[in-house]
Amino acid sequence: MADATSDRSGPLIELRRVTKVYGRGDAAVHALAGVDLRIEQGEFVAVMGPSGSGKSTAMNILGCLDTPSSGSYRFRGVAVETLGRDQRALLRRRDLGFVFQGFNLLNRTSALENVELPLIYRRTPRAERHALAQRALALVGLNGREGHTPGELSGGQQQRVAIARAIVTDPHLLLADEPTGNLDSVRSHEIMTLLGGLNRDRGITILMVTHEPEMAAYAHRVVHFLDGRVVDESAPEQRS
Repeated sequence: MADATSDRSGPLIELRRVTKVYGRGDAAVHALAGVDLRIEQGEFVAVMGPSGSGKSTAMNILGCLDTPSSGSYRFRGVAVETLGRDQRALLRRRDLGFVFQGFNLLNRTSALENVELPLIYRRTPRAERHALAQRALALVGLNGREGHTPGELSGGQQQRVAIARAIVTDPHLLLADEPTGNLDSVRSHEIMTLLGGLNRDRGITILMVTHEPEMAAYAHRVVHFLDGRVVDESAPEQRS
């Protein structure tokens, strides 16, 4: 497999005329109907659109969790649609981080152990794994909380653990799916400030799905989906 981290001359991500069709014949659902999207290294992009607009399908394809029916998906110059299942899984483990609305933490496992999980899949030695997880927790402001389980943490703290887990492998791209959907407004802005800082200070490219204009305002650019297409790209509304 070509090294997905080797091509630094072009965009980080490029979708060209990507379609996704589920089912056949009269039962076919056209989730994506020819999406073009280009994201540069270091951008923070928000994706918005109503339910059924195709934004979640696009995120699944970008996250190597699904494949296009047609069209091209290039990640640092590599044609991802030509990769096999194991190769896509390798790219996902090596280059991508994921943050979800529901945190997806192991309830009986400490914050440190939750953050270490991606490194276990990489077979990182235990001492190195421990040090990297501690560093990631420090980056999200959770020094001293390493031994706490999710049940001993607030919702905002749980999402910080999830973000630490996503960045512990130093991914090129962080995919965030409604990362503030389960949080109140204060904690939501705290999480968005954290994501903005990781993008600005560490150069992590972020692609975030959100339905909230206030959260999208933290991004550099907002991409709007409708009926399986990108219908608009604009600067976000200014935060008050």
